[in-house]
Amino acid sequence: MRGWTTGDIPDLHGRRAIVTGANSGIGYHTALQLARHGASVVLACRSAERGQASFDRIKAAAPGADLVLGSLDLADLASVREFAARYGDAPVDVLVNNAGVMAIPRRSTADGFEMQFGTNHLGHFALTGLLLPALRSAPSPRAVTLTSAFAWSGRLNFDDLQGERRYRKWSAYAQAKLANLIFARELDRRVPEVTSVAAHPGYAATNLQQTGPRMQGSTLAEKAAGLGNALMAQSAAAGALPSLYAATATDVHGGACYGPRLLQYRGAPTEVVTPPQANRPAQAERLWEVSETLTGVTYEKA
Repeated sequence: MRGWTTGDIPDLHGRRAIVTGANSGIGYHTALQLARHGASVVLACRSAERGQASFDRIKAAAPGADLVLGSLDLADLASVREFAARYGDAPVDVLVNNAGVMAIPRRSTADGFEMQFGTNHLGHFALTGLLLPALRSAPSPRAVTLTSAFAWSGRLNFDDLQGERRYRKWSAYAQAKLANLIFARELDRRVPEVTSVAAHPGYAATNLQQTGPRMQGSTLAEKAAGLGNALMAQSAAAGALPSLYAATATDVHGGACYGPRLLQYRGAPTEVVTPPQANRPAQAERLWEVSETLTGVTYEKA
């Protein structure tokens, strides 16, 4: 049976999308296809240089694309607030919370949070909350938050969320990706006007796998990650399909997670099973309360 492809994306003219981390990898291909199918797309990027390169590439691939380049550093809540104030003045039909970091040495955000939890979860939590009025003003808004198969090994350590007592880079990544998944589901429960879903790319070749080893100065590990991408991973374009399905398919339903069909590893997108620790109401409630406290962003009721 033929799987879902970008050819199945409906006409998106008249719809406005924001994609975080649109300068490379999954985010770039997500933004490219949304723009190709008519959406007005805001490329939310931390690096102005890499963002401009992405803007130029999409314009070359889709000359008629309606694009805006926006500055957003999810590791700085002041930047998140500035971005939301600037780009939340018009309806947002699709928000794709895509940007993230993976398995890096311990670093802190501008606000003192552990970088993986702060960027991957808290930055997107704050951004979505600040853009909530813009989402609610769209006719059928959708929020897509990127998680990972690593969420299966994730645990929320509320006694040491920031990894101050003990930091292990892969455990911190898994915790952040589990938080992404829990957030997507809890958002759908709390804000029924917005269809909130999660998506993950399976094993896709992006620069994320090599960033951690590069930051540690491990040339051998960096080369090994590159070799693994070349031999085993699907392309970033294929990895973007679950995000695009979650953002545009007509049969998507709130609270679900979409990933690759073949063992959640590769292949056409479909709804996938999620880890049991993502389905604990008390844990979701606590994560939400902690996130509001840490970011200072409260989700107002409609």
